Amino acid sequence: METNKTDKKVLFKGIKTLVFALLSLFMGPILMSMAYANKEKPLYYPMLIVSVLICTMAVILLFRGIRTIMNSMFKNKK
Repeated sequence: METNKTDKKVLFKGIKTLVFALLSLFMGPILMSMAYANKEKPLYYPMLIVSVLICTMAVILLFRGIRTIMNSMFKNKK
């Protein structure tokens, strides 16, 4: 009979992904607010584009990290 144990390597990979998502969740809105505060500066549009990309990356990393953790717990090998 097989026991259900969590795969530790996959779990730590998912936690590492969630840490990067957490950093991105803070960094993206901070950069966005800095861009909106300096609308007259020449770096307004590049900073705004980078901050939107970081916010998008944070959401993607969040879902990927949660999916990886669920795969480690329920032995779903994808």
